[in-house]
Amino acid sequence: MNTGVSRTANYQMEDKEKNGDARRANSELIKGASPDIICSCLSSGEWQEKAASVPREMALTIYVNSIELVTILCTPTKLNCLVLGFLYSEGIIASMNDIASMRVCEDDSLVDVRLNKPGFTPPERRTLATGCGGGVSFTSKLNKVDSALTVKGDEVTSLMKQLNERAELYKFCGGVHASALGDNSNLLVVAEDIGRHNTLDKITGECLLRKISTRDKLLLTTGRISSEMLGKAARMMTPVVISRSSPTDRSISIARELGITLIGYVRGNRLSVYTHGERLQGASLSKN
Repeated sequence: MNTGVSRTANYQMEDKEKNGDARRANSELIKGASPDIICSCLSSGEWQEKAASVPREMALTIYVNSIELVTILCTPTKLNCLVLGFLYSEGIIASMNDIASMRVCEDDSLVDVRLNKPGFTPPERRTLATGCGGGVSFTSKLNKVDSALTVKGDEVTSLMKQLNERAELYKFCGGVHASALGDNSNLLVVAEDIGRHNTLDKITGECLLRKISTRDKLLLTTGRISSEMLGKAARMMTPVVISRSSPTDRSISIARELGITLIGYVRGNRLSVYTHGERLQGASLSKN
């Protein structure tokens, strides 16, 4: 039995994977931040100049079948995922099979998408999303999320700790939100952006590309949960939405109606459950 050789080969493969992950992470940091921005800082009554890194912002215009659809203010990372996730969230595509081609041109700040079906007509009604990032939503119809998923409180706090640790761009320059899709133990996909809603679109798009199901998963974010964030979670069919911050009253109403467990203020070993607490194992909560 050649177990020694096999074990060495496995270690080499693991090292290559780790190095590849590190290179990709460094590439995302470089694309997502502008370094060496000179600023004047006041500290302990003294002024000094220093170089700082700040998040980059791009106005990305999406064209579908040569028709201008929308311009999104975003962080220029995972742009292909952002566009795919946005098109899916807005009901313009149902799967990757609807995409004939997609060209991302960062120099011109545009993405050109060709659908397999001709005759695309842009939606007429749109809603401006709250917060930074210039989000836009065209859809309003949402389906109820049915799931038997349950989760423990310590699993929720553990996942939030993982998200805080993996928010590399935030740790590098600040000024961005982070979100993640996970199961009860681990994070599967992580995204960062100046716009909270963009992080969810990036997650959705990456899941489409990697063929990861978002059903019966947990969705985490560092930002507040507003109604458009909750709507994107509903279209992903994620039954549990978790935030380090607060939900809005409208998102609570929508979550209650759609059967989504909404958890906020996850910090340290504390959390607050706002809707459908029956999914929290061991908790004495009414079905709210």
